Amino acid sequence: MNSNLDTGEFGEDLAVDYLESQGFEILERNWRYKHWELDIICKEGDTTVFVEVKTRKSTKYGLPEEGLTKKKLKTIIAAGAEYLHQHPNWDIRYDCISILLEGKKVKDLLHIKDVYL
Repeated sequence: MNSNLDTGEFGEDLAVDYLESQGFEILERNWRYKHWELDIICKEGDTTVFVEVKTRKSTKYGLPEEGLTKKKLKTIIAAGAEYLHQHPNWDIRYDCISILLEGKKVKDLLHIKDVYL
């Protein structure tokens, strides 16, 4: 993994594997509308879940979940609103999966539910 894009893509792959192992149904990956993007859109039962994945190789600049800023959360919510306009569902949730890597292995994976609350 040479670049941040490679690290991010690897983290998203790990997050999808984790979510599937927890019984989530993956609907979309890297869904885009205009300049917005949602990393993962999935279903847990009847709930549509928008998942932001934050992956880091060290804690030098903080924990991965600290990368989910208020500004980033606003864009995720806006993208989620557009997705819901196209795919109506009232039962939704915004989650974050934080992944800290040690080489190509997961040192820590944290699934934070309801980050919007």
